[in-house]
Amino acid sequence: MSLSRPLDRRFSICTPRNNALRQDMRRLRPPPPATGYARIRGDLEPQSVDVVVVGAGLIGLACAAPLAASGLRVVLVEQHASAGTETSSRNSGVIHAGLYYPPGSLKAECCVEGAHALYELCSRHGVSYRRTGKLIVATTSDEERVLTELLERGQLCGAQGIELLGGAELRRREPRVRATAALWSPNTGIIDPHELVRFYQNQCAEAGVTLAFRSQVTALQSTPTGWLVDVRSGDETLQLRSRYLINAAGLQGQQLAEAAGLDTRALGYELHYCRGEYFSLAPSLGALTRHLVYPVPQTAGLGIHVTFDLGGRYTAGPDANYVNAIDYRIDETARSAFARSLARYLPEITEAHLTPDYVGIRPKLQGPDDEFRDFVIREESKQGAPGFVNLLGIESPGLTASPSIAQRVTQLVVSGAV
Repeated sequence: MSLSRPLDRRFSICTPRNNALRQDMRRLRPPPPATGYARIRGDLEPQSVDVVVVGAGLIGLACAAPLAASGLRVVLVEQHASAGTETSSRNSGVIHAGLYYPPGSLKAECCVEGAHALYELCSRHGVSYRRTGKLIVATTSDEERVLTELLERGQLCGAQGIELLGGAELRRREPRVRATAALWSPNTGIIDPHELVRFYQNQCAEAGVTLAFRSQVTALQSTPTGWLVDVRSGDETLQLRSRYLINAAGLQGQQLAEAAGLDTRALGYELHYCRGEYFSLAPSLGALTRHLVYPVPQTAGLGIHVTFDLGGRYTAGPDANYVNAIDYRIDETARSAFARSLARYLPEITEAHLTPDYVGIRPKLQGPDDEFRDFVIREESKQGAPGFVNLLGIESPGLTASPSIAQRVTQLVVSGAV
C-alpha cells in the first residue's frame, strides 16, 4: 500500500496535553467529547498507514513489531498512559506447556508453539525467566482420573516431558504438598509479565511502530481500500486511513468488533468478564514449594494455584467469578474460600497467611454455562469487514501464546490474503 505522505512521528508520544500533537492538528476542528463509537466525521483529513493495531497489551505489542519490521507503516493505539496495564500484567506470569486444551485448537497450538518461541526469545534477548516445572495434584480418585485425561491430552497437543507421579514420588519432590498423585510438566515456567511488555514495546520502537498512548478509537468506517479510523487524544482527533485494522483490544474487543459492523451475538463473539483475585502468601512460610503447584482444573479456570515470581515471592490465585463490569478492587472476603481451597493440598496454609494482592479480569468467550471456547484469530472478509482482524477471547494461555499469535497475524497480513 503506497503512502500519500509520512505519518508525523510526534504522534508516537501523544497525550491530552501534547503541544506537538496540537500543532500537527492545527487544521482540524476538535469534535465534541465522544461517549462511545460514532460515525466518521467528514471534515477530517486522513493520514495513510498500512496497519492500525488497537490495544497495547502483550498481544497488540507482539503483533505490531513484526508487522512494522516487514516494512509496513504501523500505528498502535492504546487508551491508557502505558502499555500492558490490564489483562497482560494482571495474571500469574506463567509460561504454560499446553496441557489443558483440545488437540488441534488454536489455544493448544499457539500455547505449544508460543512456549518454545518464548523460551528462545528470552534466552536470546536476556528477558528474565525460569523453567520451574509444574505439578498438577490430585487429592481424590476422581481427580486422579482427570490427571490421566490431562496426560493424554497434553501428549496429543505436543507438551514435552509430561508424566504421572505417584504419591511417594510427589512427596519426595514436594514434602509440604498433600496429594495422592500428580501430573509433572517440566516445560512450565515463569516470567515477569511487565518485563515481557517492556521487551515487546522496545521491539516496536526499534521496528518503527508509532505508539499512541492516552488515545482512543472513537469511530470506524469501512472503505473500498480499508478503514477510516478516528483516534481521539484529549480534545483533539486524528483520522487514519489504513488497509488493515487489528483488534487486540482485549476487554474492549467486543465493542471494537461491533464498531466495525459485526454482529457479535450472531458470530459468538460476546465477551464475558471473568474476575480472579490473587493473594500473596506470608514470607513466614518460607520456600513453600520448589515448583508451581496447581489443583485439577475447574470449569472456568485452572483452579486456585500456588506460584512464585522471579524474586521468590509466593502468590495464590486466581479464583474465577463472572462479573458484569471491570473493577480491580480486591474482595478481601475471598480470603476464607482461598484458604479452604489451598488447604486441600497445602494443609498448613490458613487465612492468616493470605494478604490481598491484586485482581485480574479475563476476556472469556466461554460463558458461565458454556463448553470450551477457542481463541478467535480471524480476518473478517466473509462477514463484510475486509481487512479487519479479530483477536478475541485471548485469555490464558495468551501470554505464552503471544509469539505464535503474532506470527499468525503477520503471515495473514503480509501474505496479502485479505
